[in-house]
Amino acid sequence: MMGLEARAAEVADKLALLRATLAQAGAGAIRLRGVDWFAWVTAGGSSSVLLAADTGVAEVLVTADEACVLTDAIEAERLRAEEIPPGFTFHIEPWAEPELRERYVQNAAAGRVLLSDRPVNGEQPLPLALRQRRLVLGPGEHERYRLLGREAAEAMSEALRRARPEWTEFELAGAGAEALWRRGIHPALVLAAGERRLPLYRHPTPSAEPIGRRAMLVFCARRHGLYANLTRFVSFGPAPEEQRVLHDVEATGLAAVAPGKSLSAVYHALAQAYRHADREDAIAEHHQGGITGYQAREILAGPSTATQLETGMAFAFNPSFAGMKIEDTFLLGPQGLENLTFDPGWPALDVHGRKRPLWLEA
Repeated sequence: MMGLEARAAEVADKLALLRATLAQAGAGAIRLRGVDWFAWVTAGGSSSVLLAADTGVAEVLVTADEACVLTDAIEAERLRAEEIPPGFTFHIEPWAEPELRERYVQNAAAGRVLLSDRPVNGEQPLPLALRQRRLVLGPGEHERYRLLGREAAEAMSEALRRARPEWTEFELAGAGAEALWRRGIHPALVLAAGERRLPLYRHPTPSAEPIGRRAMLVFCARRHGLYANLTRFVSFGPAPEEQRVLHDVEATGLAAVAPGKSLSAVYHALAQAYRHADREDAIAEHHQGGITGYQAREILAGPSTATQLETGMAFAFNPSFAGMKIEDTFLLGPQGLENLTFDPGWPALDVHGRKRPLWLEA
């Protein structure tokens, strides 16, 4: 991860943005509870202990004068030593006295409006402009994302190259999770499907069935709060030719990703590509992905999603039809889309000038 000095500079910029939001809203404080916003404001710090939880073991409270980590005595020293860069104070309460945190927050807000990413008890939601601003990632986030994407792709390749037809879906998912953990990446989601279940379910949570002649592995891999999303397949024998159809569908969607366009434009490009491929119903059978970043899916592409695309946003689209899917995580830069989850050692095909993954034929 980038050094503390660079993280501190990123934190300072984000705190300035939050304080400008406070001033514009006439609010007393911003309370960030979610693991996503915690990672964003701390330039990659983690408040997560229970991986499945939406909120973590600490929050950040920002006022005009202070940026304070709110946590209890169980977590404070680890967070201070391992997760939090300079720029924050700490309010530490005994674990058995959570009311002390609430009292501190109310005193800090001084009777004015309290804004929050997860508002409760009269708190107000964060302004849309701030929520949209989080989607545009900065240089430090790009650096962290590139390393995450490359290592998540390596973990995926490692697991699928080890796979055998007699493995169960549990074993395949376990190999994927192991490969991620070895690289310090949270396996926030690992899906696996073998030959029988692959055409039946779009979100195949792993089972005890042997994978058989072919299998799919899906990652939502998280580190420093950012998500690398990718899907790959292994075939013990010839891979299906239908994967080329999906390459063409995806290429049409990716070609529609450009600054100034709307997310719905990508959806409609994909819908047209499905029709051209005589798969018109496929777009209704599963979502197509969309903007990613500090959530695996920040905003899904839909027929009326007006969100404007900007340089610095990350995307994970996943066009699919029964038994087939394609997915990588891309960063929109000045030169177009950069594939963050590209593994040069994985078999690939040139599709409209872009290397796209093929099934691994083992």
